[in-house]
Amino acid sequence: MVTLKDIAAEAGVSITTVSNVVHHRQSRVSPERVKKIWEIIEREHYVPSMSARSLANEHSFIIGVVTHLTPLNAGSTMSDPFLSAFVDSIEKQTREQGYYLMVRSVENADDLITLTRSWHLAGLVLTGMFQDSFLEASIRLNIPVVLIDSYVENPELCSIGLEDEQGGYLATKYLLEHGHRSIAFTSPAIRAGGVIEQRYSGYIRAMKEYGLTPDSSLVFTQEITVEQGRKLGRKLAGRKDITGIFSSADILAAGIMAGLSEKGVFVPKDKSIVGFDDNFLAQLTIPGLTTVHQDAAEKGALATEMIIRQLEGKPIPEKHVILPVSLVERGSVRRL
Repeated sequence: MVTLKDIAAEAGVSITTVSNVVHHRQSRVSPERVKKIWEIIEREHYVPSMSARSLANEHSFIIGVVTHLTPLNAGSTMSDPFLSAFVDSIEKQTREQGYYLMVRSVENADDLITLTRSWHLAGLVLTGMFQDSFLEASIRLNIPVVLIDSYVENPELCSIGLEDEQGGYLATKYLLEHGHRSIAFTSPAIRAGGVIEQRYSGYIRAMKEYGLTPDSSLVFTQEITVEQGRKLGRKLAGRKDITGIFSSADILAAGIMAGLSEKGVFVPKDKSIVGFDDNFLAQLTIPGLTTVHQDAAEKGALATEMIIRQLEGKPIPEKHVILPVSLVERGSVRRL
């Protein structure tokens, strides 16, 4: 089996140069030599030893994308279309730069510590974190961390967020502009300091702007699954007073639309609805779902850049990024 030494001898370069090219650290290697080395690698079907690489660098070159499961949101991370698109983007970026990706949901800090140490994870991308013991445990691991959609005040941690409050405002205002006044807010549990609280705050801001008093009977919380959405849709079908619905996620909105239809209540003829995320479901519903757009691929690319820059000791131009949102109009809202 061919070795780095064999490749180096044929290419007329040092073993270190070959190693740098294999591991995508080739900025100081001429394009001609890079091309020659890769021709030999591909011809000989050379596969680098990950175990040797890990021992030499004291970590596994595996980046973990971790979601924190609680009893209220247990389930598959990849069943969420937004997280699926986000992780897909990270996988592509890490693969191109010689890293590997592990996607895992963990229930508590001890599980996170065990996972990280067992696999010698190089860094962590953590989604939906709060200022709690779980986050403190991840910081004590002393490896690079990037927080996603986490309203945590820690200037030392890299983070990527979204204009969540503005997104909630845009969605609700759009319904208000189309004549709706009794507008339901649907989401998972609203937890202080979280993304959903921000989107709810945007909903409240828009309602107050139109002189409407917040009404707790218009707030519906449950898990974000299609089936839970269908169940809620069947319930909302009986609320004749509600003409508009803002859902904090497209997957929930799609479920609600299905549940409404089961009861003979149709969108947008009988009720109008706006979602959040603009994932593929928004284009598959009938009618198409008007929704708040966020760029999952860009968020994944930025997260990868931040974690790898930390791993490679490179400066990070901006440690705290807030990405914009915009409203995408389709056919799920009618003017009253």
